[in-house]
Amino acid sequence: MALPFARCWNPYRWGAKRWGVPAGDARRGISFKLEEKTAHSSLALFRGDTGVKYGLVGLEPTKVALNVERFREWAVVLADATVTSGRHYWEVTVKRSQQFRIGVADVDMSRDSCVGADDRSWVFSYAQRKWHSMLANEKAPIEGIGQPEKVGLLLDYEAKKLSLVDVSEIAVVHTLQTDFRGPVTPAFALWDGELLTHSGLQVPKGL
Repeated sequence: MALPFARCWNPYRWGAKRWGVPAGDARRGISFKLEEKTAHSSLALFRGDTGVKYGLVGLEPTKVALNVERFREWAVVLADATVTSGRHYWEVTVKRSQQFRIGVADVDMSRDSCVGADDRSWVFSYAQRKWHSMLANEKAPIEGIGQPEKVGLLLDYEAKKLSLVDVSEIAVVHTLQTDFRGPVTPAFALWDGELLTHSGLQVPKGL
């Protein structure tokens, strides 16, 4: 059953970095780090806030700064930049993780929800050695890609498409049709291991 979804839009909390010009340019896509103030207390950032690792116990909740942007129920973290137009490409290195989700989300998605569990986030999920696309807690199986060491994500904002890319073949494996209504940001969830992001990349030729 899909989790309840509550809108929690607070325009004042998104700084100039989020509401500047559309991310990237014709040659280079979005460049981002992970936003610590959105990270659930079970997640720790590393390598200049470009990587995230899961801890079973995590940080002591009393030692984590309270704010309305932090995910409260699920191990989710968002990026610190948004997309409002254009085509953008980034990659994710997977280290010792067997269960994670990667994709994009509305900047104001509910902090009590998980990416993929509501209709304001669009993700690719890897669990039990299988890939699925996810929207509103509905899953669709993805074939043709195995256990990853690195994968790519291609976002086409105007076409409202998010694609999972096999970086070894530089080929789209699966495309998820989206319903963007405003700014979106790269989004990540994981329940073991580590994810390392690589942004500011050019869209590979042929994609």
